[in-house]
Amino acid sequence: MSTATPGSGLFDLSGQVAIVTGTSRGLGQYMARALARAGADLILTSRNQQSLAPFAQEIRDLGRRCVALELDVRDHASIQRFAAQAETALGPVQILVNNAGCNVRKPALDVTWDDWNLVLDTNLRGTFFVAQAIGRGMVQRGYGRIINIGSVTSVFGYAGLTPYCASRGGVKQMTMSLADDWGKHGVTVNCLAPGWFKTAQNQVMYESQEWVEYLVERIPAKRPGRPNDLDGAVVFLASPSSEYVTGQTLLVDGGITTGSTRATPKK
Repeated sequence: MSTATPGSGLFDLSGQVAIVTGTSRGLGQYMARALARAGADLILTSRNQQSLAPFAQEIRDLGRRCVALELDVRDHASIQRFAAQAETALGPVQILVNNAGCNVRKPALDVTWDDWNLVLDTNLRGTFFVAQAIGRGMVQRGYGRIINIGSVTSVFGYAGLTPYCASRGGVKQMTMSLADDWGKHGVTVNCLAPGWFKTAQNQVMYESQEWVEYLVERIPAKRPGRPNDLDGAVVFLASPSSEYVTGQTLLVDGGITTGSTRATPKK
């Protein structure tokens, strides 16, 4: 697939097909909207295909083709079925956003064997095998954009999030390995790492005003992330403009990973 010439359609995704996994709610839906507005047709996924019907219609109302497919990233057979369906649903896939994920919040001493397996199987193993299944066609065609969703926990550790931090750190390392593996085939692989965004997964934390104030003190932008803050980053990494960007972790975190804290204490 040819790329755009400088200054011509560098962020235009018209005619491309994008998969966004885990789009029944949350940031996955916002990223899918951003790609659709940039011109991409969408394949949406969830373990419950029917739950995607309203959102799929919303994407079609933007003037894009859209299909919803069932995918359980913890089930290898489900991944293989999905990949076969995805390659024929709307035509060859150029963009994959590996967004499906989960979390278990517990003190490290309370984490169970099953907790660990749930988070790692979903966030790390699932991300790899979806990338492998969809990346196979990209490699054969000589073009692709894979965006693995990481987190600020890809580079920072937080108490009560041990399995999640381990999984997101693994996504960062895996991204670099895949980028090295597939770069010669015209496939870029990057990690998009949001900071602290309010989503259904972590909404309970934002119910504590004390915690929100603690968080905002450490963010140079002085606010948590808003879902649309990811729009530009996901379109950039999915577009021809990022042709020479691969193996990178793009933190969209308001600067929290600078280690910022309030310069002067409260009086």
